[in-house]
Amino acid sequence: MKYAKILTYKYKNTEWALDGDDYEGLVWLSDTPKPTKAELDAQWDEVKAIIQAEAEAKAAKKAALLDRLGITEDEAKLLLS
Repeated sequence: MKYAKILTYKYKNTEWALDGDDYEGLVWLSDTPKPTKAELDAQWDEVKAIIQAEAEAKAAKKAALLDRLGITEDEAKLLLS
């Protein structure tokens, strides 16, 4: 999943295909130069941080909404079922 995540976050305006999640399965379809394995590997920590920040922001929004509504997560699930 690592290379798919890196490519999705850092190469949004490019076309590529990935067979599996090994660099060897990367088929570069864009006119731009294909990033090297080392370049992609160097971006993994940054992408992990972005993913973590997104998850934390989503959790904070969820908690704020539940707080504003004055209900628990379990109560919200009951309303939606």
